[in-house]
Amino acid sequence: MKLSNLYSKTRKSFPSDEVALNAQLLIKAGYIHKEMAGVYSFMPLGLKVMDNIRSIVKEEMDNLGSQELAMTSLQEKELWEKTNRWDDEIVDVWFKSELKNGTEVGFGWSHEEQIGNMMKEYINSYRDLPVSVYQFQNKLRNETRAKSGILRTREFLMKDMYSFSETEEQHKEFYDKVAKAYLNIFKKVGLGDDTYFTFASGGAFTEFSHEFQTVTDAGEDTIYVNKEKNVVLNQEVFNDDVLDLLKLDKKDFIKVKAAEVGNIFSFGTAKSEELGIYFTDKEGTNRPVVLGSYGIGISRLMGVIVEYFSDANGLVWPYNIAPYKVIISSIGNSPEVVKESEKIYKHLTDKKIAVIYDDRDVRPGEKFADADLLGIPLRVVVSEKNIANNKLEIKERIKQSSEFIKPDDLPKIIEKLSTNST
Repeated sequence: MKLSNLYSKTRKSFPSDEVALNAQLLIKAGYIHKEMAGVYSFMPLGLKVMDNIRSIVKEEMDNLGSQELAMTSLQEKELWEKTNRWDDEIVDVWFKSELKNGTEVGFGWSHEEQIGNMMKEYINSYRDLPVSVYQFQNKLRNETRAKSGILRTREFLMKDMYSFSETEEQHKEFYDKVAKAYLNIFKKVGLGDDTYFTFASGGAFTEFSHEFQTVTDAGEDTIYVNKEKNVVLNQEVFNDDVLDLLKLDKKDFIKVKAAEVGNIFSFGTAKSEELGIYFTDKEGTNRPVVLGSYGIGISRLMGVIVEYFSDANGLVWPYNIAPYKVIISSIGNSPEVVKESEKIYKHLTDKKIAVIYDDRDVRPGEKFADADLLGIPLRVVVSEKNIANNKLEIKERIKQSSEFIKPDDLPKIIEKLSTNST
């Protein structure tokens, strides 16, 4: 991609009602466009970041043996009434409407009921278990508050997965594998050092759950961390009863702000009984399946990454999820500079390295400021002086200083960045 061809442009301002840092930076850099409160469109750069996160998540889900599908967002009222979750007093984030024939429908905020209802047609025997399915889909939630940018929106992209098991033991084995897969995901997107497996309340899903919480001042949650025992509790369950159960003391925990980046739930057999998801076991007995649910908000995770890594100059993308790995900033438009820039651009493109070339006829300061704002991991500066000295000036976005290298060393630098990000 050449920056002059990108229709979305960097800008100095953002909507006056936008108070979240993640949205402010993403709007200024041209990654997202605000449509209304809590609703954003993802521009080409933003979509690339989301696709890269989605690819990381998909790989881990496929490694678990889960199978991808795609379901409709339209939800049948009668189905959700079976589990008592159509009631707005129990689930207060529904968007609801009517079809032209008067049938009342909802728009999916979650999919346990719908996927469970579908899967019961394919689960008959213990031989059909265990099985899990997942999807990437836009969820719609009628949030009362939508002031955290893409961390809390009324429409967002989510990866939701559902598992169906024969026994609690079989379910627990898969549940633990998912927990490890989630930690792998957060490590690959750069959040591994400060993301914790956290014990929490189940909310509208079930009595208890586990969350994955990333420490950040932008978070809406409070967690208590005991690093020595590797135990983390959400504020909702940080009480004497739970601490007594764990045989731990309040003084051994530190209190921090955090943002939820994923959650996993065990439903047991209760929801299967409500939906009629039964199978025949080895003895010929009819039994309900054990259900699990596992979610990661892809667009929300993108926002948390912005909050976690950004600095005073703009976005800072980890290599694995950056829309482009390298940005070439050409200084001046002399034939030598253009030729060398095009040469590097073609070489990286041929090597299948995602590169964006800032070929605009603007001042160097503007190019450097935009490179920082865009958050591309590696900046390569091509100038007449550098060419004369057989050098390239490079700057890793996460660092504050530049260095000079020989042109032939550029592939090694990129390989190092790639290796350190996995």
